[in-house]
Amino acid sequence: MANLNKKTGFIGAGNMAEAIIGAITRTGVIPSSMVYASDVNAERLNMLKKTYSISGTADNIKLFSICDIIVLAVKPQQMADVLQQLTSQKEYSVPRRKLVISIAAGVPLAKLENLLYSPLSKGENENLPIIRVMPNTPALVLAGMSGMTPNRHALPDDINAARTILEAMGKVIEFKEDDLDAVTALSGSGPAYLFYLAESMIQAGINMGLDPYDASILTNTTLKGAVVLMEEMNEPPELLRRRVTSPGGTTEEAFRVLEKKKVKEAIAEAIAAAARRSKELRR
Repeated sequence: MANLNKKTGFIGAGNMAEAIIGAITRTGVIPSSMVYASDVNAERLNMLKKTYSISGTADNIKLFSICDIIVLAVKPQQMADVLQQLTSQKEYSVPRRKLVISIAAGVPLAKLENLLYSPLSKGENENLPIIRVMPNTPALVLAGMSGMTPNRHALPDDINAARTILEAMGKVIEFKEDDLDAVTALSGSGPAYLFYLAESMIQAGINMGLDPYDASILTNTTLKGAVVLMEEMNEPPELLRRRVTSPGGTTEEAFRVLEKKKVKEAIAEAIAAAARRSKELRR
């Protein structure tokens, strides 16, 4: 994996920021000596500095000034305040090319551009490409899935830099921004759907008299094995499901109930609802 050799700063030091910091320093994509973070929570910042040997600051404008790549990792509802405070500083300028990567769900490129570009000249705007990213929580264990959308100022080198960072913690696909609501609903919220399935399977095992620990091991290992099988076989899940479902067998009986309850339709409806909510959040 390529070494970007670019000073990279994180405004916000929450779980997803830590996931990216851990991934890029562990894989050598960016050495810890070139990684910076800022956060209002001094205790959280000190933990990241100690754990990953990075530099920390409470000064966002200082971080912005010294870094080549800035990752916006604050909560969506805090984004406007954080960026307005940053851009109101007299030191705010873009004398050289910088890349901004936002991982805030529901904050569209247009809003980020309005906040970051308003105080700058046209030339500075062109020197400040923005890439919006929708990651998910398995990034914490380097098994993440991210969707990304670059704005009009992002050049191939900028997109490749973002891709390199995101691939350090999993996989990434580039999308049109209009597709990010679907990406959010499918992969951003997706882990929660699987956790819900696992929760239900474990409870079913307990209801049938299994020890909770045993039910958990059976469920987790089965789900993990099924995912690996899908990846290794490289076949549609429907085909794999049919192979397991013998006529007159136990699996077929289970699916009689699932189909009667219209579970597949309910899942599709739930994911569509998540996508609708994602669209509402960016208004």
